[in-house]
Amino acid sequence: MADSPLAGRRVLAIVTNYGVEQDELVVPVEQLRGSGAEVHVAAVSPDEIRTLVGDKDPGETVRPDLTLAEADPTAYDLLLIPGGTLNADSLRLQDDALSILRSFTGTGRPVAAICHGPWVLVEAGVVDGRTLTSYASVRTDIQNAGGTWVDEPVISDNAGDWVLVTSRTPDDLGPFVREATAALVASTV
Repeated sequence: MADSPLAGRRVLAIVTNYGVEQDELVVPVEQLRGSGAEVHVAAVSPDEIRTLVGDKDPGETVRPDLTLAEADPTAYDLLLIPGGTLNADSLRLQDDALSILRSFTGTGRPVAAICHGPWVLVEAGVVDGRTLTSYASVRTDIQNAGGTWVDEPVISDNAGDWVLVTSRTPDDLGPFVREATAALVASTV
């Protein structure tokens, strides 16, 4: 994989230990790793991550690589924020998660968030003037935070100093991973 465009690229996925939507974590992580990227999953605690399917049914458990507090955001090229209502609602209350996100946006590195994941963006105050999508119920929060919400499978917004890739639901994972990969390849920071 040394000749892969993602060889040498590092991705940090941030989640809580309960409630992340299974496919929104597992699919991008597996596909990015399969394309040559090094991907680490950071959770609130070192305990297993219990994913959910459809916000209610138990999914796979995932072992985090490190905790949010241990993560050095400067060591990564792209930030991945999976959704899941419970995950995103709790993640946006984690100071470490907000600090990691602000490190990425403050240094011009891309961020990819899906479903309810943009709640973390809203909480961090980084959506003003940006165009993005999300799960439909997050629309008003995005608009109240100064963002423009659109109902599209994927939006790649590079209007600011950093690329923001967003998608609506697990049904949009194909375009989401494609655009996140493109942002990662194009990232020069």
